[in-house]
Amino acid sequence: MRTEKKYSISRCQQSRLLQRLETVMRVDQYSSISGYMVRSLYFDSMYDNDYFDKISGLEMRKKVRLRIYSPEQTSVKLELKQKQGAAQKKISLTISRALAEEMIRGQYAGLLELNSDLGWMFYQILETGLYRPKCIIEYHRIAFAEECNNTRITLDSEIGMSAFVDRFFDAQSNLIPVRSEPVLEVKYNGFLLSPIKQALDLADVPEVAVSKYAMCRQALGM
Repeated sequence: MRTEKKYSISRCQQSRLLQRLETVMRVDQYSSISGYMVRSLYFDSMYDNDYFDKISGLEMRKKVRLRIYSPEQTSVKLELKQKQGAAQKKISLTISRALAEEMIRGQYAGLLELNSDLGWMFYQILETGLYRPKCIIEYHRIAFAEECNNTRITLDSEIGMSAFVDRFFDAQSNLIPVRSEPVLEVKYNGFLLSPIKQALDLADVPEVAVSKYAMCRQALGM
């Protein structure tokens, strides 16, 4: 399990952090300092168990989502994110765009045709829990990485959402703005290296339980 901490910061704080982090970490290999788009489609049970587990503050909870970084992608990440307090574990399976489109229609049998343990696991979760796609969430991300302790720091801003899940692969997803200010996420195994901890300098910024999924479901009136 990895440690994950989240902080709500201002634009000014983000600017200072970017300058400091560039001196002690490298920008993510798939990105640049200007950042990139992240778009996810979240699934939940008939009774929205995952959403209510989060807002109820349960120690152990999970989220299931599809994720892309461009609407033109031919492959999609299917992810299960499990959390226990500040510790988290993410399981990822790469699937085809065609299978992702089937899943958006609530059809999960194609996962069994992958003949993989992960495919079977996702199928069980989605079918037995009567999961259905709930909302699209999109934001702008700037990411830094450090190989030691698999450290990853992300700054996510311009968070928006859409209830039109069938538009997941559209070039424009017509988002409803939810939050413009950045959310800082710090993830690592074991411990955080001292130079990175000093660069973050978060003594005056309280840790918060920010969930993009819960935030966006609440914007829908949940």
